[in-house]
This record gives sequence, C-alpha cells and structure tokens, in this order.
Amino acid sequence: MSYITSPSTLIEQVDYNGNNFGNLTWLISPESGSTVSYASARNKIVEIANHLKGKDLPPGSKIAVAANNGIGSCLTTLGIIYAGHIALPLNLVAGAKIIAYTINHSETVLIFTADECKTLISEALYDCENEIDIISLDPEFGPLWTEEIPEEPFEPLTNIATEEVAVIMYTSGTTGNPKGVMLSHSNLLAAGRYISSGHDVAHKDVALCVLPIYHINGLCVTVMGTLASASTLVIPHRFSVSAFWRLIETYRCSWFSAVPTQYSYILHNKDMPGKISCLRFARSASAPLSPEIHRKFEERFKVPIIETMGLTETGSQISTNPLPPQTRKIGSPGKAYGNKLMIGNNAGDEMARGITGEILVKGDNVMKGYFKQPDETAKTINENGWLKTGDLGYMDEDGYIFVTGRIKELIIKGGENIAPREIDEALLDHESVLEAAAFAVPCENYGERVEACVIPRESIKLNLKSLDEHCIKNIGKFKSPDKIHVMKDLPKGPSGKIQRLKLYNLVYPKAKI
Repeated sequence: MSYITSPSTLIEQVDYNGNNFGNLTWLISPESGSTVSYASARNKIVEIANHLKGKDLPPGSKIAVAANNGIGSCLTTLGIIYAGHIALPLNLVAGAKIIAYTINHSETVLIFTADECKTLISEALYDCENEIDIISLDPEFGPLWTEEIPEEPFEPLTNIATEEVAVIMYTSGTTGNPKGVMLSHSNLLAAGRYISSGHDVAHKDVALCVLPIYHINGLCVTVMGTLASASTLVIPHRFSVSAFWRLIETYRCSWFSAVPTQYSYILHNKDMPGKISCLRFARSASAPLSPEIHRKFEERFKVPIIETMGLTETGSQISTNPLPPQTRKIGSPGKAYGNKLMIGNNAGDEMARGITGEILVKGDNVMKGYFKQPDETAKTINENGWLKTGDLGYMDEDGYIFVTGRIKELIIKGGENIAPREIDEALLDHESVLEAAAFAVPCENYGERVEACVIPRESIKLNLKSLDEHCIKNIGKFKSPDKIHVMKDLPKGPSGKIQRLKLYNLVYPKAKI
C-alpha cells in the first residue's frame, strides 16, 4: 500500500511528508528547471502561512488564487490551507462576470494574483461589493510580499478538525451560476489516497500535470495524488501538445491524467514520440472517452489508458478501471474504488444490474455540501448520504458502470430518449473528425431534433455527405444529426470538457428557448 494513512488533515500530511520524505523531490518546473523537495515544500508552505498569520484574518477566511499552474501556485494554495484558511482556486476561463460572482458569493477577502491575470481580476473586482486585498503571485516562485516575514515562528495549528473545509471549488456553471463545492481535509485526503492506491502510485513514480490545478482533476488527481503517495509531480504552466512527449521523455514520467479532448489532440499530433518505456499508464477522466480514440491511442503508443469517472463534488475520482493485467473494459469508467456506487431510480432505490438509472455515490470523498446553498445540497445528497451525480448509466454483473449520458443533456425526440454521447462516438469514429458534440434543437414535429457541431482534422478534408452516411450506417437515421455544423472551436470548461448545453445558443444566438 503506497499511501500514508496516519495524517488526518492536510496540515499533518505536509508535515509528515516533510519529516519522513524530506529528501524526495515533489515538484518540478519544466520552464525554470526548479525542483522542490518535500522538506523545502513544507518550509515554503509554512512561510506563506506565517505571512498570512500577520494579516490577522479570522480563521477560515476565504483566500482566492488567480494563476496558472506552477510550483508557486501549488504551494500558495497549500499555504492558505496550512494557515487555517480556505483556498479558493479561481477558474480563469470562466470570464470576469462569473469570477465576480464567485468572489462575491464566497466572501473572499484576499486574492493572490499572477501578473497575467491582473486585468481579468480587475474587471471582476469592478463588480464586487467589498474591497478585497490583492497580493502579487509569481506562479513559479510564490507570493511577492511587500512586508517582512513576521519575527515569531509559525506554530502549526493543532485544532483543525479533519471535517473542516479546506477548499471551495466552484463548478463550471453551464446551466446557471456556479455552485461552491465545499471539500474538507478528509475529502481531499481521501481523494488523493484513492488515486495513489487505486493506481499503485509509489515514491518512484513521476506524474505529469496536464490540467489546471484550478480544476478538480488537476488539484486532486495530480497534486493530492502525489502528496498522498510522496511521489513526484512535473507541473508545467500549461498543457502543450507539441511539448507533451518531450516532457514525458525528459522527466521520465510514469503517468499522467488527461481529458478526452486532450487525448484526441495528442493522438492526431504528427510528431511521434521516441522511446516511452517510462510511461506505465495514462489516465482519462472528466468526460467519457470515445472507445475509438481509446483503442487508437493504445495501438499507436502501446500505453494502457485507465478510464475513470469523477466529479468536483467528490474530489474527482469515484470509479476506475484496474491496472493491467486485470480486466479493463473499454467504454466503462470502471468500478467503485474507495467509495460505493449504486444505480438508483427517481426514488433513490437500487436498480437491477443492466438497468439504466442515475449513478449515485457515497464515501469519504463526498463533499460537505454547496456553500450557502442548503437547498441545492439537499437536492444533491439524499437523506441516506448518497450523492446524485446527474449521470445516467447502468452497472454490469461484474460491477463496472457504463455511462449513457447526462440527465440534463438527453435529447428527447418524438418521446424517445437519445443519449448524445452515442452520436458523439459515431462522429468521432469518422477519420475526418477531431472533436464532436451532439445537442438538442427545438422542433415542432418531434419536440426536439438532433444536431451536432464538429471540428475537422486539418490533414483530412471533411465531406459532410460522407459523414452523414457514416452516422446513418452506425446509429441509424433516427439518431443521426439532421444538421452538422463545422466549427473552429467548441465551448469548454477548465478541464477541456465540452459544454454541450451552450452549443444551441452558440449556433443559434438569436433563437429563443
């Protein structure tokens, strides 16, 4: 077992790693070449906490971080938590209006801001109700303090309970204002341990962070996953397709966690990697991975993809396929690991194997609730502690779950439910398509009809007639898109997940629904 079981808070975990694995490297920056050991990380985190102590803020104050990935961004987030406050990673792709809502709703009192984010934060603060302090942050080196470090050494807090909130992460808000997911110390530790033990991550492993740490996957899978296992994390500022394999080879990375859109771009990149024997596995999450992309990636790079499923509300992972040589089922995000999964009906009763219902989850990684939204919390977590994911799916006889779609994204044509994922997969199976997403359009005759947006591959000319015939052959005329829109880009959240519910207004901006 590779993870550490004794610490009960992130404060204890940081200290434990610094004391027991101090010489091991935790963070590596490809941009500067800097490396940070667990002992050095602990010292920097304590220094940040000591500075915050000098601010004389009430315990549990909300402190935001507006920065791209980097050693400094990572350690600042943990410094906030170490000081007994609540870290609030700001979604940099959400736009100034949503960021303003997030800052106001969360009652943020201070923001660590990178230079490249200052214009965005200034626009957001223009609409904020309260005056908020700003501290400059170098994503590489950390906060740029204007005052000297307090003379008195920081005394680690011993009165922090494992169930106290450590992070509030706001959801993408695709159907309204985002909700603040409250994750406790125990939630985050469980999330990291489910990753490290579920994937057999040990001290010798090196992970590559390809997702922003203001997204739950980047924060919990790679940051908390490596912290829980005392392993190494290579943390570039941004994901780059052209630099991806070079980083894997240079730093001998043994695993990474990406989303389906990234897999598509990596797969279709013309540059072939050299020897990649260091890579044990690749991990896919945040959205269903097309079986076709899954197979093609493994055939080309000879690296197994471990498909998983996760939510912001559960600190990421709720299910995973096992590592080879155990059985992986392509098209399934695997089985429950660490927590419990159930397929339920509208009343919350368990469904028989093979019958579609809503996927429910229960476990130590399930959030405390939504900040200042008790009604939304009650709608999401039932009286028995089961969190309703909003995803439809079924469980097979071996306990593997298969996701058929999102409840809110179902296309109801002529009274029949159509899962848009099935259409996505048919489109992605065509050689000329790089990205695809089907969506519902109001229709007088059928209630709703099917349309889709695609991004074509640069190297192959897109023939819409051929694509239409391909869909009809694979999924039938009824489910095939009535119209296919060729796009240069698709709306995505911070993880790269396509925001399907925005497509209709994007394609038909003057329409009323």
